[in-house]
Amino acid sequence: MSKTNFIDYVKIYFRSGKGGAGSVHLYRAKNITKGGPDGGNGGKGGSIILKGNKQLWTLLHLKYRKNIVAKSGSPGASNNKFGADGKDEIIEVPLGTVAKDFETGETIFEITEHDEEKILLKGGRGGLGNTNFKSSTFQTPRFAQPGEPALEGARILELKLLADIGLVGFPNAGKSTLLSVVSAAKPKIANYAFTTLTPNLGIVRYRDFRSFVMADIPGIIEGAADGKGLGIRFLRHIERNSHLLFMIPADSDDITKEYEILLNELRKYNPELLDKGRLLAISKSDMLDDELIDEIKTDLPKNIPHVFISSITTYGITELKDLIWEELNKKEEY
Repeated sequence: MSKTNFIDYVKIYFRSGKGGAGSVHLYRAKNITKGGPDGGNGGKGGSIILKGNKQLWTLLHLKYRKNIVAKSGSPGASNNKFGADGKDEIIEVPLGTVAKDFETGETIFEITEHDEEKILLKGGRGGLGNTNFKSSTFQTPRFAQPGEPALEGARILELKLLADIGLVGFPNAGKSTLLSVVSAAKPKIANYAFTTLTPNLGIVRYRDFRSFVMADIPGIIEGAADGKGLGIRFLRHIERNSHLLFMIPADSDDITKEYEILLNELRKYNPELLDKGRLLAISKSDMLDDELIDEIKTDLPKNIPHVFISSITTYGITELKDLIWEELNKKEEY
């Protein structure tokens, strides 16, 4: 996904449809000059509905839709005719889309399933026609209900990528290179910080035609949770990843310290991220010999599965895929 095609945040002004007014009408015919009430009900206003679509990976199709308005209900008519309902505005969004109130920042709901539908703004109910107010003591009501007003306001749609494994690391840790090697994704790769400015998704083929989804998240720096670097803009994508693969290059001065810094940024942003499964890949390991690998192993963080890899030479890539698949499917053993 290129920078221009990946949109994960849009602000849109929405308005649902107002309900149609009920009709005030008294029945009249050739020989009937004082018939009873026969005003029909107004139609329901259209709602604004979000619908999950697993084929979408970005909010690009909504980038230029600044205002979305549903149709209003039609008024009722004589002879007890109901007004037509206003058409709903159904907006398809990627799985992992979060709807928020622009004014308060409050999360309204999240779309996580294909074809899942949730009402963002409900259309107004149609008003009752004067027929509904007739009684034995009140034969000719000459009033009806107006339709309910429309609901309106600015809403934020924010995408959190859904992936099996999310790559976490400092800039230039080799995340994009790994994704380009194990999948068909073609992220931008260069030897400077923040090469990746948008998340990238890739489908990783595994044995026996199986696969899993890997997400390359823009690099984290110390203080990211406080807004430094690319800040928290991309940390939210990590929330929807099943497992996290921490990537630290073999030439790092202190692998354990880098791991703890990354872990601390996730903790400050959202402590629940620490509940996710974690793996560690030591990238750029083609520069190491067996003796150095054994030496580094003794200083690695404890209680986290690890593997030494090189995306350039493909050293350890098969082992990495095996480790990821094993971790992703551990729950099936219980």
